[in-house]
Amino acid sequence: MKPSLAWQKALIPGSILAVVLLIGLPLLNALGVLSDYYLNLFGKYLALAILALGMDLIWGYAGILSLGQAIFFGCGAYAMGMYLMLESSGQGVYGERIPDFMVWNRVTTLPLFWKPFQYFPLAVLLALAIPAVAACIFGVLTFRRRVSGTYFAILTQAMAFATWLMCNRNEMNLGGTNGLTDFKSLFGVSLNTPSTLRVLYLVTALCLVGSFMACKWLVGSKMGLVLTAMRDQEQRLRFLGYPIAQYKIFIFALAAALAGLSGALYAPQVGIITPSQIGVLPSLEVVVWVATGGRGTLIGALLGAVGINAARSLLTASYPEWWPIILGGLFVGVVILFPDGLVGIPNQLRQRLRRTRPPLFERSVPGSVPSSSGRGLRVRIVRSGSCSIGG
Repeated sequence: MKPSLAWQKALIPGSILAVVLLIGLPLLNALGVLSDYYLNLFGKYLALAILALGMDLIWGYAGILSLGQAIFFGCGAYAMGMYLMLESSGQGVYGERIPDFMVWNRVTTLPLFWKPFQYFPLAVLLALAIPAVAACIFGVLTFRRRVSGTYFAILTQAMAFATWLMCNRNEMNLGGTNGLTDFKSLFGVSLNTPSTLRVLYLVTALCLVGSFMACKWLVGSKMGLVLTAMRDQEQRLRFLGYPIAQYKIFIFALAAALAGLSGALYAPQVGIITPSQIGVLPSLEVVVWVATGGRGTLIGALLGAVGINAARSLLTASYPEWWPIILGGLFVGVVILFPDGLVGIPNQLRQRLRRTRPPLFERSVPGSVPSSSGRGLRVRIVRSGSCSIGG
C-alpha cells in the first residue's frame, strides 16, 4: 500500500533527523570525538525540543499563543521524578521507604496519590495523560466560550503562576521549593553511569524523531490545512460549519501530551525537577525558542530549542548575569529583523536580492516615454495583444 502524501513529506526530513541524531552523534561519541558529557547535554536539549514541537503546533499552525506550556512539562517531569524517587526508596539518608523530604515534613506513610507512581508503565502513562486531560479540561472551559488571543495567553500565564505557587507549598508533598531530586537508579541501574546516560540519550532522540514525524504528518494532512485556516481565518471557518472549539481542544491536548513526554525524558537526565522549571519564565522561554527558530516550520522549533539552550550553557558559565539580557535582545532582534525566524533567513535574503536586482526587461505601454538608458530590451505591448521587441 502506497503511503499518503503527508507521510511522504514527513519521511524525508524525519529520516535525515534520525540519521543525524540516532547514528551520527552516537558514532562521534563512540569514536571519542564527542564526550559523554556533551552527549548528555544534547539529550537534555532534545528533550526540550519535544516541548518546542508542541508549542509550534499550537502557536505556529493553530494560532493559539499559550504562556503556560511549562505547566504540562512539569506534570510529566514530576510524574517521572516521583517514580524515580520511589525507585530509590530505602537508599536515602534515613533509610525509610518514603522520600527523605517527607520524613522532614513528618509524613509517616506514602500519600495516596503517590502510589500509582510505584510502577513504571503507570508513571509513563500518567506523564502523558495528566497534561493531556488537564489541557482538555482547560480547553473546554475556554475554547467553548471563544476565549482566544491575548485573553487566552493571559489566562495560561495566570495558570502557570498559580501552579508555581502551589508546587512551592510543602503541604503538596512534592518537595516544596527544593522539588524532587537525588534520583539514584532506573530499573535498578545507576543513573550516573555513562552507559545509562547513552541509553537515555538514544531513547530521547528516538522519541524526538517519532514526535517530529507525527507532527509533520499531522500538519501535512487535511487536519493541518484546517489548523492553518483556523489560524488565518477563524471566523470564515466557523461560518463554514467547522467545530473550531473541538479542533482547538484536540491540538491543545496533543501539545500538552508532548510537553509531558518532554518532562518525563528531561527529569532522569538532569536529576532534578523544581517549581522554578514550571513557572511563568520557563513558559515564556519556550515561546522565544519557537519564535527564534521560526514558527510554523517544526524544524525551526527544534533548531531554536537546541540552539538557545546550547547558548545558555556556554554563556551562563562566563556571563550568568547577562544571559536574560542576551536572550531578550536575541528575541527582539529576530522578531524585528527576521520575522520568519532563523529558518526563514535564506528566503528573506532571496526576496531582498530580487528587489534590488535591475529588471531584465523594460516594459513600455502606448503613450509612455521610452527609457533613455539604452540598456536591455524594450517590450512594446499594443492593444491587439501582440508585442514588438526592439533594441
